[in-house]
Amino acid sequence: MKVLVVGSGGREHALCWAIGASSQCEALYCAPGNAGIAELATCVPIAAEDAEGIVAFCRDRGIDFVVVGPEGPLVAGLVDRLEEVGIAAFGPTAAAAALEGSKGFMKDLCAKYGIPTAAYGRFRDATAAKDFIRAKGAPIVVKADGLAAGKGVIIARSVDEALAAVDHIMGDRAFGAAGNEVVVEEFLEGEEASFFALVDGKTALPMAAAQDHKAVGDGDTGPNTGGMGAYSPAPVVTDAIQREVMERIIIPTVRGMAAEGCPFKGVLFAGLMITSDGPKLLEYNTRFGDPECQVLMVRLKSDILPVLLAARDGELAHVDLRWYDNAALVVVMAARGYPGDYRKGTVISHLERAAETGEVIVFHAGTARDEGGRLIATGGRVLGVTATGRTVADAQRKAYAAVDAIDWPDGFCRRDIGWRAVGR
Repeated sequence: MKVLVVGSGGREHALCWAIGASSQCEALYCAPGNAGIAELATCVPIAAEDAEGIVAFCRDRGIDFVVVGPEGPLVAGLVDRLEEVGIAAFGPTAAAAALEGSKGFMKDLCAKYGIPTAAYGRFRDATAAKDFIRAKGAPIVVKADGLAAGKGVIIARSVDEALAAVDHIMGDRAFGAAGNEVVVEEFLEGEEASFFALVDGKTALPMAAAQDHKAVGDGDTGPNTGGMGAYSPAPVVTDAIQREVMERIIIPTVRGMAAEGCPFKGVLFAGLMITSDGPKLLEYNTRFGDPECQVLMVRLKSDILPVLLAARDGELAHVDLRWYDNAALVVVMAARGYPGDYRKGTVISHLERAAETGEVIVFHAGTARDEGGRLIATGGRVLGVTATGRTVADAQRKAYAAVDAIDWPDGFCRRDIGWRAVGR
């Protein structure tokens, strides 16, 4: 098969790495890709949001299957556009991607179909949102309704902080049109986990669980980011918890979406809070997580390409996923200043030394080559240093040894990725 992966981040590098190893993959392309992906696939200079450019390329090259990585093109309807011209694609339609594209839509679906989640209100009027906050008290969570690159969620510890969050989102337009509406919800106590399930419209197949680290600083301090690291498996997601998540959250969602006339195909990424009352849904993403995808792909023993095809074709009932027993952990190296202002174009050296530490793969996120062939940073999150090991602690040790082998003075990382699992 000729396969096109859409996107340019660490998630897409991991997908290209896994798809390229498939016996069914004859040729692999990525639009637009990055410097690391270019070592595995033919990168083409087409933006992930350029639906017509992608369709034209697929027709020109005879692409058999498109795997869409990021949420933006999914919410904008790239899968719809590809399928309507006869090009098979992995990912949800625009209507189904509303599970991520609108937090209000997701919360209303939960309320309608009895899916456990935090109590909430949704508001297009800032005054009404503030009245709701004053009535409920703090801590409380304020979210931009639309896509905000993982940064549109503010956990307010006081009422004043929550009121300021409404002004920041709706008044200052910090996240643009994503803040036309806000969702305000109760603060849930517990431990977060990332749960993934492949879905073909009617059947849901659980994948390995992972745990992400959203905050920029050690000890989960500082502002939220797109993710500073992750590991899998997540000890908090026991076999019993997995069964409960499938029975009470994933399967009711799949049935509910079908009943609403927008059946879901693709990967459901459930952000969970494991509370004293059991797992509750914080949010849905309608694509693989980044950086969770990196640890999932290195742990997956099954050939990923026929599995993704089965999800698109409605054949997941006949699929059995197999995983390596080893743990995997990824440390994200980011540009200094991220998630605020950061410099671009800084040089990264000695990347090859990282792989020499053993059982390590460095997935690229925001990278390119300059005119002299040097590797440079082009984004906020730049590298995903990914290691496997017998335990999470073993993988953690290898990942940080690899991080320390890389020469990038303008980069930084958290030094405590995996701390919950190691503490256990």
